[in-house]
Amino acid sequence: MSTTPRAAVVVASNRAAAGIYTDETGPLIVEALASWGFEVGDAVVVGDGDPVASAIAAALAAGVDTIVTTGGTGINPTDRTPEATRPLLDRELPGVAEAMRARGIAAGVPTAALSRGLAGVAGRTLVVNLPGSRGGVKDGLAVLADLLPHAVDQLRGGDHPRSGS
Repeated sequence: MSTTPRAAVVVASNRAAAGIYTDETGPLIVEALASWGFEVGDAVVVGDGDPVASAIAAALAAGVDTIVTTGGTGINPTDRTPEATRPLLDRELPGVAEAMRARGIAAGVPTAALSRGLAGVAGRTLVVNLPGSRGGVKDGLAVLADLLPHAVDQLRGGDHPRSGS
């Protein structure tokens, strides 16, 4: 197995998928993952709902170490990313999603509490749902910057780091 971790980015946006506007959040995530040492291709832009599940399933089948989604986590009737993600997870990691919401709230964005994004593990892959706003993505990436390398190492069978005493 390659030592370079691999990642996939899925953008859930009906309007971007239809070409109404160009997605700006996927490239932010791709850039961050690349800067953290991940091998990552361009973001895949799909409509909300079932297409998100299909894109996540395809990335899981490709054997990536992490999948980061953006969009579809709010309370709009078309926001279905958590519902598309949950059946694919073996275990949820509620603390990750809670940390991202808390960071947004602490940054003065009370509506961050409305994000329904999930984080969890599917096989040996970490899957994280980020909001669709640029600010929500930046807050989520700030949390993931500290967690992702350790989580990937753990999912690959790594041991907890030992501190000297």
